[in-house]
Amino acid sequence: MKKGILYMLLFAVAHVVTGCSDFLAEENKVDIEKEGFLTTTEQAETVLFGIYQTTTADAMYGYYLSFYFSMGTDCEQAEGNTTNNWRMLPANAYPTTQSEVQQAWQYLYIGIYRANDFLERISAVYDSFNEKDKQLITVYMAEARALRGLFYFELVRRFGNIPLITTTAMSYMDPREATQEDPAKVYEYIEADLKYAMENLPWATEDSYRKDNSFRLSKGAVMGLLAKVYATWAGWPVKDTSKWELAAKTAGNLIMSGKHDLLPEFEQLLANTCNGTWNPTESLIEISFYSPTYKNSSDPSGRIGKWNGVKTTAIAGKRGSCAGNEKVVHSFVLDWRAEDGVGVGAPNGTNSDGLVDKRRDLSIANYRYDNSLGDGPIFWAAEKTNNVYDPVKSEASDLDPEKRQKEKQNYTPAKWDIEKYVETGYLLNNDQSNVNWYVLRYADVLLIYAEALNEWKNGPTNEAYSAVNKIRRRAYGVADTSHDLKTGMGVEEFRQAVRKERKYELAFEGHRRLDLVRWGVYYETVMQTRKDQDEWWGASANYVVAEYTRKGQHELMPIPQREMDLCTKFEQNPGWK
Repeated sequence: MKKGILYMLLFAVAHVVTGCSDFLAEENKVDIEKEGFLTTTEQAETVLFGIYQTTTADAMYGYYLSFYFSMGTDCEQAEGNTTNNWRMLPANAYPTTQSEVQQAWQYLYIGIYRANDFLERISAVYDSFNEKDKQLITVYMAEARALRGLFYFELVRRFGNIPLITTTAMSYMDPREATQEDPAKVYEYIEADLKYAMENLPWATEDSYRKDNSFRLSKGAVMGLLAKVYATWAGWPVKDTSKWELAAKTAGNLIMSGKHDLLPEFEQLLANTCNGTWNPTESLIEISFYSPTYKNSSDPSGRIGKWNGVKTTAIAGKRGSCAGNEKVVHSFVLDWRAEDGVGVGAPNGTNSDGLVDKRRDLSIANYRYDNSLGDGPIFWAAEKTNNVYDPVKSEASDLDPEKRQKEKQNYTPAKWDIEKYVETGYLLNNDQSNVNWYVLRYADVLLIYAEALNEWKNGPTNEAYSAVNKIRRRAYGVADTSHDLKTGMGVEEFRQAVRKERKYELAFEGHRRLDLVRWGVYYETVMQTRKDQDEWWGASANYVVAEYTRKGQHELMPIPQREMDLCTKFEQNPGWK
């Protein structure tokens, strides 16, 4: 999203849902003030920014939709071995009245209301603009429809049967008359929005309409999102497998356009997002939490890196602390290391050149920052000799699966290592940051393309192999075929290879749980992970989510209880009471 959106004063255009249900609204003073406001393209853009601004809330990508709702997989879990306080939701131990569930539902419908409101108002005055301004207004309308499509995509894949609110008038309906829509119909609505946006938005690098398109939606971003929508539509629970062809063709069109690509170095992605650097080469949809006064401890707006990054102690006047509340499931660490034969007792890898997947140690932090122990990174499995930190012994303990297991359960994601990557100044806040969040990267589209081709053609094509191997070559830093997938795979073997590659490439970026759900294997994966953890270190390996996860229930979140109480025609999702 455009820098500056977060801190702009939008009193004339912001809308807060205050109605009797969170997708319902009451006309208030703000609505009256907006009458006659959209008379210039500048005013239209300001109102559009109000839709973008929705994405930065805690209940959206500032916290919930980014990483908080995504924990409880074979890769990530909450800190600790209890379900106390904030740990309840990542452990799947929460009720239908959980406040975070209610808030996410509410903010997604706030975003939808804002998009509906903007589109209705700008359509009413469209003919008053000159021909040049109409072109710009059409771009703004495409952005609004793309955002609305994104919000509905988040709703339908997380909540399943949801109300489809297509006009602001519907937001004022009696909640007793509200009904849920068939998810397939919701997907059709999303498809229509994204197709319109795809046809009317410029490529990010060929935008002659907007003065600054940083962090704003473009043709490539929407094309990639639509490919992902089709792939999700083809999976559980709708299972419309005809959409695999559309997923492959849409992703393929984006790839063949040549307008986007992978960055040469994986680590540059991490440095970019930690410093608010906009590079549309690989970043397709990215939420910006930029602020011009980020050094002010009360100013930062997102929790990226503070809750889900490397645990860090505070140093007064230099840095704030990072909680490290998201932990890496250790069987995931062991599996990834075993891929390259790294670590004491690990099986021999298949790679004779000694190269390892660079993504692993850039994604998983086996260290933290503690100024009481030293200036640099400190291994969680640290050992001391004569009460002095011994880095050689510490690294050996880290790689030895038989040593210091308790400490190894403290590993965290490393992609948002604020201490390592942030270059523009100190982040003094202990709870929030200005680190950005990737919603969609080009690498994700390459993997969707490979997956969709395999499912559509009932086996991998040369193009499917090429898409995955392009990612693997960057991961290993090679230009040759030495680390490519083996050839001759059948449909199931290639399916599993792509799923594994998604786990590695997109680790901790909010995709894993939703992937497992659309593949129909969420419950089975959680149970297998408990078995893997027990084999590693027995019952002492904290994996609380397995105690509460139920098949047929936790694939979807519950419809918030407040909605169930008010909207008497609603039916609750299976397993929830």
